[in-house]
Amino acid sequence: MKTASTAAFAASLVASASAFGYNEDRTFATVQFTNNHILQARVDPIVSPGKIASHVHTILGGSNFGMSSTGEDLLKSNCTNANVKGDMSNYWFPSLYFQDPKTGKLEPVEVFYPKVYYFFEKTHDVIKAFPVGLNMLVGDPTKRTPPSTPEEILTTGSGQEISNVHVTCPRDEKVTADNKYPTGPSWPVDSDGTTAGIGSANNAGAGVGFPFRNCDGYAAPLRMDIHFPSCLKKNADLKDYKNNMNWPKSVNGGYQDCAEDEIHVPHLFMEVYWNTPLFKDRWDHTGNGPQPFVLASGDRTGYSWHADFMAGWDTDILQNVIDNCNTGNSGMLKCPGVEENKDKCTIETPVDEIIGGVLDQLPGNNPISGWGVGTNPQPQPSESSSSSAVASSTAAASSSSAASSSTSASAAASGSSSSASAASSSAQGASSGLPGSSDDATKVIENPAVSTSSAVAVETSGAPQSSSAAASQSSSTKTKKPKSTCALKTVYETVTVTAPASGAVQSQAAHARRHEHERLMHRHAGHRH
Repeated sequence: MKTASTAAFAASLVASASAFGYNEDRTFATVQFTNNHILQARVDPIVSPGKIASHVHTILGGSNFGMSSTGEDLLKSNCTNANVKGDMSNYWFPSLYFQDPKTGKLEPVEVFYPKVYYFFEKTHDVIKAFPVGLNMLVGDPTKRTPPSTPEEILTTGSGQEISNVHVTCPRDEKVTADNKYPTGPSWPVDSDGTTAGIGSANNAGAGVGFPFRNCDGYAAPLRMDIHFPSCLKKNADLKDYKNNMNWPKSVNGGYQDCAEDEIHVPHLFMEVYWNTPLFKDRWDHTGNGPQPFVLASGDRTGYSWHADFMAGWDTDILQNVIDNCNTGNSGMLKCPGVEENKDKCTIETPVDEIIGGVLDQLPGNNPISGWGVGTNPQPQPSESSSSSAVASSTAAASSSSAASSSTSASAAASGSSSSASAASSSAQGASSGLPGSSDDATKVIENPAVSTSSAVAVETSGAPQSSSAAASQSSSTKTKKPKSTCALKTVYETVTVTAPASGAVQSQAAHARRHEHERLMHRHAGHRH
């Protein structure tokens, strides 16, 4: 395990500059996950450390995740669901719910699969591994209005606002020569974003805001996309997620460069596919709206899509990937020196409340708003002032994240077990798993570490209330004795599929077709960057 001070980390940049050349072409590799999450709960150690978060998140990565986690805590994780050994980082984003148009009841939508791209841009800079404990948040949880453009803008210098939050809606029909779907667009034509999302002029399958069509691409349903900035201020606090990251500047020749007082780190791009086809028979998806999906924060527009990242990498492993790997969609496992992790990792929730099944209201009593419904968005005050990495930030502004007084690197890799799977699911039991099949799988289940803080029981009332941290932890909140032990439990699962699944399907054929879809989606404009 490698530990270094901020000064030593900065000094290493000078040494690296002479050891490695600049990136003359964009390269990339992807991290995938052995299961769809380690936890779903109202926990966010970046925005709400030590408190219950305003809304439910879906969390990926290292097992030592909790209400007060730090990067150093993540390095001590006993397991991770990242498929690369050495990545104990955590990645999280708001969960998604389906609101039944007939009853108004809410049901969780299960993640179909997540994927994180590590882009190493064409640059004159030396790209360095994330320092341990770097906190980033991108997107604005309070946003209910559209960005200035539905097209991606990820660099400064053009005078346009950064546009880094998008939706992709794969459809099971071929796009015509004039970039249209034969049965109609996924977003209403000429929409201004105030009552519906806006489709991209360059890609019929992309836009901003939730689409009004069923995203029924084979093994590729509704996808939420978000990009992270890649310029870290050298003297910044790693935990200051609001102020300490900037977007790179586009310079002649297609280069993306950071300022002299910034460290160029990998450009993260997160894709989250949701198993929305499970609900296709329960809403009108002919394009007339309204669409039925709502984020856990109460947003029915999708404009507030956001994501968090806390770095817990073995920095030697990540630096090796940066310097020597360009495996693209084949995955980071194909990189030299990278070992596969097969653990199916889950952890117990520190927040004792019901977040699944059929609900009368969203966990945290978050009111639903957007596109003419509701009034003000509800996220807690500390979360509403998101960094300049939000979709509404200007191209010159800076975004969420950080650089701190101490950095350390290197995570202990977890032991072996078999790879991921998804169990069958029905429309009303979407939270129980995804349709598909699996080999016998070993699942590692860990109780929260001390850093997870106390588990709390939450009683929700029938009426909507403020979603501030104070309201979330009212007098009805009960504290349980914290669990600090680690229990490893081995479960052997055999899933037999005896009938066609009703939702998106994962199989070898599905993966092949999905990767072909990804190739097509990524080919234009270098993945629309």
